[in-house]
Amino acid sequence: MKPALQNYQDRMRRVLDHIDRHLDADLDLDSLSAVASFSKFHFHRQFTATFGLSLHRYVQLARLKRASHHLAYSDALAVTDIAMDAGYDAPDAFARAFRQRLGQSPSSFRRSPDWEPWLAAFGPLDHARRELMQRKFTIDDVTIRDVPTTKVAIMEHRGDPLALRATIQRFIAWRKAANLHPSKSPTFNVWRSERNPASPADYSVDLCVGTEQPIVAHGGAIRAGAIPGGRCAVLRVVGYTDDLEPAALYLYRDWLPASGEEVRDFPIYCQRLSFFPEVPEHETVADVFMPLK
Repeated sequence: MKPALQNYQDRMRRVLDHIDRHLDADLDLDSLSAVASFSKFHFHRQFTATFGLSLHRYVQLARLKRASHHLAYSDALAVTDIAMDAGYDAPDAFARAFRQRLGQSPSSFRRSPDWEPWLAAFGPLDHARRELMQRKFTIDDVTIRDVPTTKVAIMEHRGDPLALRATIQRFIAWRKAANLHPSKSPTFNVWRSERNPASPADYSVDLCVGTEQPIVAHGGAIRAGAIPGGRCAVLRVVGYTDDLEPAALYLYRDWLPASGEEVRDFPIYCQRLSFFPEVPEHETVADVFMPLK
């Protein structure tokens, strides 16, 4: 990549990082153009040309995404507090913006989220980030660890990936009721299929929480299991850990052929070490494990 283009993209990347770090701040044109060291008279067009959506819409979507996570996965904050966190002075203004983007009121989304419009609403945000936030891995990023066997409680998701977030919501509710907080009980995802199989019905992933306590079946939705111990290639991903497919592909496509290693008969999986919105998306951390012989 030419130095001038690299420098330009680094300045734009700096803006995205600043927005994610300061979602509660006044993210106006003057301050963000200064972060990038671009003229404020041109920056809004430069941003739109680079990312495919306006600066105002990007900031709004980032705030609404955080708000939607608070609504769906946590009952600790009132809707009014979530509205303030999203930059709205009044709950009714927040409700209008939320309904416009997601097709539901905040209270309705909290009760029963409709995840298909949610995915459509935040698709442009994720696309914008992928433009310049793509991670490049190297062999030095991969370590080999001997990991112990971990007993886990498992909630299976089988079928359409669009329904995965509803399964995640049920999983979080169950582990809260079981007092298995992420701070003391590790969280794993075991991928038993491709991220985008030819048929959505073939999509398969296990949501797991490490625990030694007896498993209460919870209507058959939870079962006991284990993640077997052994040697694993481990690749740590920092930031925007919703999509770990690039990390998995790097392990399969680049690292494994060059390593001389052989994979063990257990699926690739990840451990999620921090979670959005408890930390900003750019600070989330996940380790991807490839089991080895």
